[in-house]
Amino acid sequence: MKDNFIISLEAVLPMFLLMAAGVAVKKSGLLSAAEVKKLNHMVFVVFFPAMMFSNLYGNDIEDAVNGKLIAFGIISVLLIYFATVAFVLSLEKRPKSRGAMIQAIYRSNFVIMGIPIAVNMFGHGNLAVTAMMVSVIVPIYNVLAVITLEIFRGSRPSAVHILKNLGRNPLILGAAAGIAAVLSGIRLPQVLENTVSDMAGVATPMALVILGASIDFKSIGECGRNLIICVTGRLIVVPAIGLTVAALMGFRDIAYVTLIAIFASPTAVSSFAMAESMDSDGQLAGNCVVFSSAFSCITMFFWIFISKNLGMF
Repeated sequence: MKDNFIISLEAVLPMFLLMAAGVAVKKSGLLSAAEVKKLNHMVFVVFFPAMMFSNLYGNDIEDAVNGKLIAFGIISVLLIYFATVAFVLSLEKRPKSRGAMIQAIYRSNFVIMGIPIAVNMFGHGNLAVTAMMVSVIVPIYNVLAVITLEIFRGSRPSAVHILKNLGRNPLILGAAAGIAAVLSGIRLPQVLENTVSDMAGVATPMALVILGASIDFKSIGECGRNLIICVTGRLIVVPAIGLTVAALMGFRDIAYVTLIAIFASPTAVSSFAMAESMDSDGQLAGNCVVFSSAFSCITMFFWIFISKNLGMF
């Protein structure tokens, strides 16, 4: 029990400390809100693609592709989405708040908060399965988000618009490049491999520091009830159901930890920017990102600790 507690703590504590460093950066005035936003965008378009490429590059494609895990992940995300839609429609009447709530509950911060969990527990050399799942799940998240927010602002989703967004997504481009390198057997010159590896190593720590610098506890506003519902759904209800089913279906080790990353991570940071740009409830979306990220350090420790004690990995 003590060993499992330490393992679980070591998986979550680095994320908490990096976010705390971000909070300290903000309080010290080293970065303005505009600079934090620019840095966040830089990490998303420069360092995350390198991380996606690096996690797949050099691996055997058979090691990266877990058909059962991919199928389970896709079906689970879709079921969570439709269950969330039904729940939110029965609870909230304002269209803008509906879109923001649905996105906050079903869409997790799989990349920024999830991948560090897998890294801390299995090391950088064992992330091919997780990286492949990112390349599958992130496009689904994006498609569902665009459709949802378009519908609840009174528009009809455009297939061309959705495909264009997917084609420009840096995470998908990085994963596609990594898969292409694996399938073709292409090897980069050593100097490029080292450069990409260094860029990949920067991505997660910088993203977590920036996330901490984005936290603003003064922004709760008047969305208290919906905020509580979204954070509870994202951090407790979704992982409780998803991880229980995953355990019963026999997922273990890196596959199970990858599912912890999908189900138990906080609301995706990009959901706020998307809500703002598509006439949704930006204040609610931002608060869901902030508070689910803050409380996830506690809840993710809980899910990892319970799973470890049950022998899931």
